[in-house]
Amino acid sequence: MKKNLLSVLVLALVLVNVILSAVMMFSVLSTNKKTAALVNSVTSILSLELEQPGGEEQQEVPMSDLAFWNLEGKMTIPLSSAEDEGGKPHYLVLEGIAFSMNTKEKGYKTYGEDVTAGAYASVIKDTISSVVSAHTLDECNNNFEEIRNEILESVKALFDKDFIYGVAISSRQTQ
Repeated sequence: MKKNLLSVLVLALVLVNVILSAVMMFSVLSTNKKTAALVNSVTSILSLELEQPGGEEQQEVPMSDLAFWNLEGKMTIPLSSAEDEGGKPHYLVLEGIAFSMNTKEKGYKTYGEDVTAGAYASVIKDTISSVVSAHTLDECNNNFEEIRNEILESVKALFDKDFIYGVAISSRQTQ
């Protein structure tokens, strides 16, 4: 009789365990669904913030519609010094600066030939120098893509046209 009573007790405990496990699974599952919905909403908000506010999406230009111009020589640009650097001067050396220009834009017909001939080389170098010299060594090392975009926007503003499509810098060194 004791074995039979013990078997019934074990069966009852197993049944209670299964019921409690089912209750726990349903409560965890509903909480998990709510957490997943919260994570999805946060990620959708964050992905919206990855785009620059007010920034226009640059249209893709086929390679056949692009003309390229290389800025000759190296540029050594003094950087702005941060307070924690102790006043030691730092420089950024840029080499292999190339501009891509959209030949289908209106501005290319006006300025494009002169740019590729190098007529505006000193003005463009001055614009690049003024953009880069406003940044510190840490900014150049950690966030150079933003500086490259600033250079592109400054050169576009220089000509007041959008025929300059992109800027590529093949080599940069900080000292």
